[in-house]
Amino acid sequence: MADWQELESKYYMRTFKRMPLTLVRGEGARVWDDRGKEYLDFTSGWGVNSLGHCHPAVVGAVCEQARTLIQTSNQFYTTPQLRLAELLVDKSCLDRVFFCNSGVEAVEGAVKLARRYGKLHLGGAYQVITALNSFHGRTLTMIAATGQPKHQEPYTPLPSGFINVEYNRVNAIKEATTSETCAVMLEPIQGEGGVNVPDDDYLKAVRSWCDEKGILLILDEVQTGIGRIGSLFGYEQYSVEPDIMALAKGLGGGVPMGAFLAKDKASVFAPGEHGSTFGGNPLACSAGYATLKFIIEDDIPNKVKQTGAYLISELERLKTKFSFITDVRGRGLLVAIQIAGDISDGILVACRERGLLLNPVKPSVIRFIPPLNITKNDIDEAIAILEPVLMDVGKEK
Repeated sequence: MADWQELESKYYMRTFKRMPLTLVRGEGARVWDDRGKEYLDFTSGWGVNSLGHCHPAVVGAVCEQARTLIQTSNQFYTTPQLRLAELLVDKSCLDRVFFCNSGVEAVEGAVKLARRYGKLHLGGAYQVITALNSFHGRTLTMIAATGQPKHQEPYTPLPSGFINVEYNRVNAIKEATTSETCAVMLEPIQGEGGVNVPDDDYLKAVRSWCDEKGILLILDEVQTGIGRIGSLFGYEQYSVEPDIMALAKGLGGGVPMGAFLAKDKASVFAPGEHGSTFGGNPLACSAGYATLKFIIEDDIPNKVKQTGAYLISELERLKTKFSFITDVRGRGLLVAIQIAGDISDGILVACRERGLLLNPVKPSVIRFIPPLNITKNDIDEAIAILEPVLMDVGKEK
């Protein structure tokens, strides 16, 4: 048997803090390593595997498309791209879509579109207000947009044009707005920042401010979109409509895919002002269409509300039992527990050894992002693994 982890240390850039685990197969909410051990996966590829691993609808669409047409270019029309575009627009409040390959491309495309709007309609305004503890991706420009100094400091000086302000405080946005501001960009819930949920009226107040100043509201729904928090898109839960929205992660059902959508008024790109070689290729769009169609037709967002509420209730029960759990927060199946002390890594190692995979977004925060079609039985199994681990932690503390 090849020593895959040794090969990684020899050939791959050291950009990831990997678990010492080589996964070779997945099915539903479960994965297996190269030694045959089974794990319950509550990371779902960082929220990418929205229907679990190798869902039949996605696999069937990808296999059929791979036999038919994998890639052309955007010099030509292709039917999978247009079918997915129609479905996204019909099911959202937006009017136009552009496909790309990842979340960071989607968010950067959204910012680029807002800057073009600022040049055309706001006297050249170009600045975008974002939030502290946000996460918008790892290109140089999106690191500048991301309000986390730990990501920014290694790459200074950063591209200009972004102002990071306190999240969940509309007055911070008002105070930062100037004649140079073209847009405000926010996550409906901050996922990588620790699953930070804003007040119910926060986005509505930001929307009103953007309308008052004539600037655009961009929602980064890379993590909250495609059913993750119990509605097809996160904005639906806050009674607002964005001018531009970025999507990725769960959209492709495991296949790399991103998109940004815009209202007609904000859709100001002219031919040649934006593009992508691989964006919207037939293979990815077939996967995206199959994923989105299944999520809609099987009423997955409503099921996410139910299973998410059950997961949160079980974590709240653990919070009453273990005093070092200081908070349980989230919506749908984007949930986190806050722990007193930087001990999340130890908890994750112990859970992994017992067959449960979780995600530490911070040393004191553990995130739960299982597939959207996770069952209550799967949640019970996860809790049955987590609870004795926490009991051991309690004894140590």
